[in-house]
Amino acid sequence: MDVSVVRAGMQTTVQDLGRRGHLAEGVPAGGAADPFALRVANLLVGNAEDLPALEVTLIGPELEFAEAAWIAVCGARFENVPAWRPVRVEAGGRIRFGKRLQGCRAYLSIAGGFDVEPVMGGRGTLLSAGIGGFQGRALRDLDVLRSVRSERNLSGHWSIDERVLPHYSPEPTVRVIPGAHAEEFGEALYTGRFGVCARSNRMGIRLEGPRLARAGSGDLVSTAVAPGTIQVPPDGNPIVLMVDAQTLGGYPRVGHVASVDFPLLAQLAPGDGVRFSRTTVGEAHALARALEHRIALLHQGLSEKVRSR
Repeated sequence: MDVSVVRAGMQTTVQDLGRRGHLAEGVPAGGAADPFALRVANLLVGNAEDLPALEVTLIGPELEFAEAAWIAVCGARFENVPAWRPVRVEAGGRIRFGKRLQGCRAYLSIAGGFDVEPVMGGRGTLLSAGIGGFQGRALRDLDVLRSVRSERNLSGHWSIDERVLPHYSPEPTVRVIPGAHAEEFGEALYTGRFGVCARSNRMGIRLEGPRLARAGSGDLVSTAVAPGTIQVPPDGNPIVLMVDAQTLGGYPRVGHVASVDFPLLAQLAPGDGVRFSRTTVGEAHALARALEHRIALLHQGLSEKVRSR
């Protein structure tokens, strides 16, 4: 089925849950900046959790559907687009994203998933390398996407219990495991509010606030970094690495964000704020297990509402 892009929005890309096994080659995992929202959007229309969907950033697109389809939009909220529930679009129908109400990134899934070829084991768009997704780039006006025909049928009118969602907020508190150079910065990371800069993107969230001054001196050897690593460049303004970040870095590493709070970072828009609190590896693992338990319960609950024809 064809999905035509009437208006592309600010930055709309095809994303999945990322490509694995290529960090040693310098290829980021990439994928959805908010993996929770993409997973739930897929589950709501009967897809496997990792099928490719559209990641919509700040200004949403207008899409026209050649045939009737089930879709779901999760993550950031926009006018005119119901969130966190399946929506039926009839043949020739359009979805128009209106004004952004909350968050930064929304994920639009379609029953069957979008039909794009895998590159290095992933179907997501890696913009810096021009690979994956739709021709390795963000969507443009008049592009035409293909979706895989689905044999799923949804019953009833319902939405999910929003108590299972992350605590999305324009000023969340994000839990951090102290990094290799944490002692050189004291408690400054945990004592103030940091604002999100307009230069933030899928590679990293740039923050302004209390300057982090390093007690140590001397250059550092470049070492492995990953999404969630908090680096401190010489100007003292921390950078939280995101899904498209480089795989090596030479700046001090003051901490690493617990994976359960990564969706909170992904939904921060320029002008929003964030605070950090200290956690441990053990606590982070427990939080991750609890999240997977909630998703498993959601999956089980949806099995009676999403059936094969």
